[in-house]
Amino acid sequence: MISVLFRFILIFSLAVLAAYIAFVLISPVTALVASLGILGAALAYAYFNLYKIQYFLRQNAIGETPEMGGLWEGLIHRLKRQFRDLHEQVRSARQEHEHFIQAFQASPNGVIMLDKEDKIEWCNGIAESFFGLNFKRDTLQRVHYLIRRPEFLDYLTKRQFLEPLIIEGMGPQANLTLMVQLFPFGDSLHLLLAQDITNLRRTEAMRRDFVANVSHEMRTPLTVMMGFLETVQTLDLEPKKRDEYFDMMMDQAMRMKSLVEDLLALANLEANLLPAPLVSVQMRSVIGIVESDAKALSRGRQRIHCKIDASKNVLGEERELSSAFLNLVSNAVRYTPQGGEIAIRWKVNERGEGEFSVTDSGPGIAPEHLPRLTERFYRIDRSRSRETGGTGLGLAIVKHIANRHQAQVLIESTYGKGSKFTLLIPPERIQFIKPPINH
Repeated sequence: MISVLFRFILIFSLAVLAAYIAFVLISPVTALVASLGILGAALAYAYFNLYKIQYFLRQNAIGETPEMGGLWEGLIHRLKRQFRDLHEQVRSARQEHEHFIQAFQASPNGVIMLDKEDKIEWCNGIAESFFGLNFKRDTLQRVHYLIRRPEFLDYLTKRQFLEPLIIEGMGPQANLTLMVQLFPFGDSLHLLLAQDITNLRRTEAMRRDFVANVSHEMRTPLTVMMGFLETVQTLDLEPKKRDEYFDMMMDQAMRMKSLVEDLLALANLEANLLPAPLVSVQMRSVIGIVESDAKALSRGRQRIHCKIDASKNVLGEERELSSAFLNLVSNAVRYTPQGGEIAIRWKVNERGEGEFSVTDSGPGIAPEHLPRLTERFYRIDRSRSRETGGTGLGLAIVKHIANRHQAQVLIESTYGKGSKFTLLIPPERIQFIKPPINH
């Protein structure tokens, strides 16, 4: 401030001195012209400096600092410092905004920001997919014009947002179930969150079906056993007839035992999400045992052939693989009529994948049933399944064992001619056995 005052006094004094000299030595008019000339020069200098400052500001104060002396030098440096601070604040705010947008874009949920009039201010990509929106096209459009569902309009109108809204049939394929809820924030603004609960709903339905199926499967043999017990208690039966009833009760008890064992096996497989260990499984030995069990179960009713490549083993869990192989073979024995043929094969194909296959000459399976065969308790013919003694869990167990070994279950069938079930094991789990060296 003192520097500014000093400069002003100096310029004023010089103008007065020049005017006085001109007045004394020349004339009053010359004195006036001289003083005006000095003041004009000072104003021109000031205007030139102001022009340089203006140009500097137009460049957003990021260009080269103009050379200016005295007061102007200090002013330009202060302006540059303030602009630098402002740029840093803007950069920081923009970065925070970008992080905010990136966070919402990374969210697995749909996010829509609504203004006071329920117009869309912003939405992420998931919301676009869920509701068929386009952010550029639909910005500042009322959300209920775009999400045209009566239940959503009712939810929006009532303004009761404490509970979420369930909307079905959403998404590109109209097959998603969404849980939608609005959350107020700021000055009468709202954040709409949409979560895909399709899998959760499907899991809940599967759980309900599972409980119902288990109850049904357990109730049937228990009812039969209770009927037999009541008969034995109330009637005076001959020893031979009583033994027949006891044998039938034992069959029902064994059926319940098999069901419980399969349920426990399935529960253990579902609880173990880790891949199966890479332990060498001797396929010749394992398949040999499976073949023996199949022939014992068949009791000579079918012709069973087995052909294996003993030079290839599998890296996995022997107990689980044995269970999977036996389930596939047991199904073939149960459903292949007397006199039919069952072929068990183990080989490595041209892609290096292991193929354990069971082919039968049974009745075959209609195409509409094939996609659901590995579901728990799914049966094509429930009455026939009970006659053959199946629990309805065998192929579900095979599927889970396959998943643990990164394998696939392939099912081919021609209705009326037979079926082929293949467990396709990836090349990284195939072990080649070196033949012994003869001396």
